[in-house]
Amino acid sequence: MQMSDGQGGSVTSYAYKASLIGSAHRFELTDEGLSWHIAGRSGLWRYDEISAIRLSFRPVSMQQHRFRADLSHAKGGRIAILSTSWQTAALMAPQDNGFRDFIVALHARMAKAGSRVELTAGLGRKTYAAVLAFLALLALAMAGLLIRALLIGEFAGVLFILGFAALFVWQVGGFVRRNRPRSYSFDQLPRSLLP
Repeated sequence: MQMSDGQGGSVTSYAYKASLIGSAHRFELTDEGLSWHIAGRSGLWRYDEISAIRLSFRPVSMQQHRFRADLSHAKGGRIAILSTSWQTAALMAPQDNGFRDFIVALHARMAKAGSRVELTAGLGRKTYAAVLAFLALLALAMAGLLIRALLIGEFAGVLFILGFAALFVWQVGGFVRRNRPRSYSFDQLPRSLLP
């Protein structure tokens, strides 16, 4: 959301509830920097003090379409900004447009300030390699079960394994594809990691 700060500058803001209990996490992009209010604490990070931004796709059981931005401060400290907000005990609402607009505006302000931030997307390289290794082992195990079911003529088992594999590829494949580790630039934000 864009608004005036009363002194001629514009302020872009974003808020979400990370849990049912507690206040919303609020963020504002001001001319001075990123202003944040989280769990009774607040601060202002100048744009040149933000040392790293990592964008990722992080679905959870209550919201399969959830994105995350992790910001790191040069002197330590980390802030997570999520694209969903808790509404009730059973409802986590997406805030796609607000999240995307805020993240794009943050990058634009940092580029304008001449920031030398490290911009990365997806999972860390070691985590991603571990995920791929686990998926390869799982694929081998599933292939073994499929071959065994075919050899003993258990066609109901074959159908179950094929159905499970298709569902698994559909669910996990998007996560793996979107979270491929890579770097990006201010003018080339990764579209797959923004709602």
